[in-house]
Amino acid sequence: MGNCCTSSSPAPTHSATTSANFSSGLSQATTANTSSSSSSSNISGNSRFSAASAGDDVYPNGQILPHPNLRIFSFSELKAATRNFRTDTVLGEGGFGKVFKGWLDEKSTSKNGGGTVIAVKKLNSESVQGFQEWQSEVNFLGRLSHPNLVKLIGYCWEEKELLLVYEFMQKGSLENHLFGRGSAVQPLPWDIRLKISIGAARGLAFLHASERQVIYRDFKASNILLDGSYNAKISDFGLAKMGPTASQSHVTTRVMGTYGYAAPEYVATGHLYVKSDVFGFGVVLVEMLTGLRALDTNRPNGQHNLTDWIKPHLSDRRKLKNMMDSRLEGRYPSKAAVQLAQLALTCLAPEHKNRPSMKEVVDTLERIESAKEKPKEPRVSKMRQTAYQHSQQPLHHRSALHPRNGGHPTYPLPQRA
Repeated sequence: MGNCCTSSSPAPTHSATTSANFSSGLSQATTANTSSSSSSSNISGNSRFSAASAGDDVYPNGQILPHPNLRIFSFSELKAATRNFRTDTVLGEGGFGKVFKGWLDEKSTSKNGGGTVIAVKKLNSESVQGFQEWQSEVNFLGRLSHPNLVKLIGYCWEEKELLLVYEFMQKGSLENHLFGRGSAVQPLPWDIRLKISIGAARGLAFLHASERQVIYRDFKASNILLDGSYNAKISDFGLAKMGPTASQSHVTTRVMGTYGYAAPEYVATGHLYVKSDVFGFGVVLVEMLTGLRALDTNRPNGQHNLTDWIKPHLSDRRKLKNMMDSRLEGRYPSKAAVQLAQLALTCLAPEHKNRPSMKEVVDTLERIESAKEKPKEPRVSKMRQTAYQHSQQPLHHRSALHPRNGGHPTYPLPQRA
């Protein structure tokens, strides 16, 4: 997360007052979860959350709940689940704070005692922006249920402690698989990359298709998490915004996001469109094709910004062949790669109105997948190998819901004159 807006709200003192302070987001209706709690002890007993209520199996196309359906945890519960937030349970760290791996079981919280594995995000008490992002996560993700969105299980608001509890994502982030190093990081084969693209696209399409559209605003590889079967789920709704009403074309807001992924019209004007998310999706497609980071100052001059550099190559089959990820070792279907590059190019259109909708993106990706083209094995060019070598650098650790990995820090993006 990385919202630059500072909160003028007083320091949180008790979970029972949650709804009174939720002035933004999809709903203020956490009252049903919190009003019955009169003390900070054992407040999880008032939970309305259950495994059966998640809804992904019953509603494979997702659903928007009338109000957040979350479990309220006490700080002592989460302290026990993470073994007192021990350093060996840390999964990642960012501006919001640290994320810990935990084991949720009323009878046993030991590592070998079974129970549900969770990811616990703990707010850094010195984080000015964290409180607003914590609110946004509860308000948005607490109501949104979809197979391609990370599941928010519950939260804790006790004195100055703010925590969020998520499902644990076994395979970590897409970013780690694309750019991570070491024997523990295995390159993603072509079919898995396509599967991840489709899953992430479905998640965004669901957000955009809701009655009141949700603009995710920070789509990037580090916010795409993978479960044990490499199903993609979008995480981190700290920067999410409600989309424009029927009478509006866009939302005007302070420019926030991540360099290299933010749409040009948003960076230049602060005007945020639903299709601003489509641009970010196009950037991630290019990252999956090339294995190169969206922004990398270790590359030669003129190549720092991936999309600016790669765009001319996307429409040329031979140039694209030279830029494909060397870790694919040539094992990819050439026709499908060209089609994916063409789709990325349309997503990266300078004018937002010329970009496809996420539904159209999903349809295109599904057609590419259904073709079942057999991979060919072209040689990897020296040009591409050199670019890949320049791209390798240590990952910057950032808050995440998965095994230790890095991420692009999120910054306020300066507006252009």
